[in-house]
Amino acid sequence: MLIGVPKEIKAQESRIGLTPYSVKELVSNGHSVLIESNGGFEAGFDNAEYESAGAKIANCAEDIYNDSELIVKVKEPLSNEVKMLRENQILFTYLHLAADSKLTQGLIDTNSICIAYETVTDNYKRLPLLAPMSAVAGRMSIQAGAHCLEKTQKGRGLLLGGAPGVEPATVLILGGGVVGENAALIAAGMRAKVFVVDKSKKRLDQLFSKFGDSINPILSSEADMDKLVSESELVIGGVLIPGGEAPKLITKKMLLKMKRGSVIVDVAIDQGGCVETSKPTTHADPTYIVDNVVHYCVANMPGGVPRTSTLALNKATIPYVVKLANQGFREALKSDDNFMNGLNVFKGTINYEAVAANLGYEFNPPREVLD
Repeated sequence: MLIGVPKEIKAQESRIGLTPYSVKELVSNGHSVLIESNGGFEAGFDNAEYESAGAKIANCAEDIYNDSELIVKVKEPLSNEVKMLRENQILFTYLHLAADSKLTQGLIDTNSICIAYETVTDNYKRLPLLAPMSAVAGRMSIQAGAHCLEKTQKGRGLLLGGAPGVEPATVLILGGGVVGENAALIAAGMRAKVFVVDKSKKRLDQLFSKFGDSINPILSSEADMDKLVSESELVIGGVLIPGGEAPKLITKKMLLKMKRGSVIVDVAIDQGGCVETSKPTTHADPTYIVDNVVHYCVANMPGGVPRTSTLALNKATIPYVVKLANQGFREALKSDDNFMNGLNVFKGTINYEAVAANLGYEFNPPREVLD
C-alpha cells in the first residue's frame, strides 16, 4: 500500500503522522511511504532521516493526496485538505467530528473512509490512541495554567505551589480520566491544593490510592460545583464523552463567583469545551478574558511539544497503521471490533453513534456498511 503523510497546516501544529522509525516498520512490511518535504522538521525529523528509513519525499501536499491510498495525519483536515481527499481514500487521524458539523459534511461529500484515532477502543473500553495525547495535554494544562496565573499574563499573580508561609493555589480538575490523572500528577508535584471531581467512585478510589492525601477526590453527584469553582484559582476541564460533545459543566454564571485573575484551562475544547464561555484558541494567541477570568482553550495543546507528542503518538498508532496497510481497511476493521469503533465516516455515511446523535445524521452501524 502507498501511505502518504502530509505536513500539518493547522496553526502552530508541528507534529507529524509518522516518525522515521514508523516509516522503517512500514517499509519492512513491503509498503511505500510518501512524506511531504520538511513535514517533520519542527518535530526534529528531517528529510534525510525519512529517506534513510525508506520514504520518498514529496514536494507538496497535492502529490501526497493524489498518489496515496492511505493518508496518515495528526489533526483533522482543514477545508483545503478536505477538497484533496479522494473517493475510497483512507484517512486515519484525529477528527473530533461531534463539535464540527462543517468538517463532518465535508468528509461525507468526499466519499472517503475516515477512521478517527479518538474513538478506537481496547478490550477495557479505554481509548488507546487518544490516551498518549491526553496524557501530554493533562501535564501541559498545569504548566499552562501556572503560567497564566502570573500577573504578566493577566492572572491573579499566584505561584501555584505557594511559598514558605504562603498557601498554595487551589486547583480543581474536572474529570479523573487520563487528562485528569496527568494534571493531578503535575499539580500535586508542584504542591498545589488539588481537587478531582469524577462521576465514578471506583476511579476516584484508584486516584486516591495513587496520590494519597495530595489530592482531594470528590464524587460529581456530591459536588457543590458553585463552591468548588468559586474557591479555585485554576480549573482544568478534562471531561470526555468518547466521540461526543463535551458537557458544559461550568456555566457563565459560575464565572461571576470566581476570583479576579483565576484561570480556566479547557482541555475538552477539541470536543466543544466543558465551559460555557470556552472558544478555541491557538498557541500564538492562547488566552482571552471573560468576567475577569483568564481562559486558555488551545485546541491542539500537544502541538506545543511536537517531538514528545509525535513520539508518544506513534508508539500507539503504528500497530494500527501497519494493520491497515497489511490487511486493507475492510479486513483490518472487520477482524477487530475495537478498531472498527474508529470508523466515523464511510463513503457518505456516519458510522459513529455519538457523532450522528450530536449532529443530527442517520447512524449507520460500521459492521453493516462494511459487509
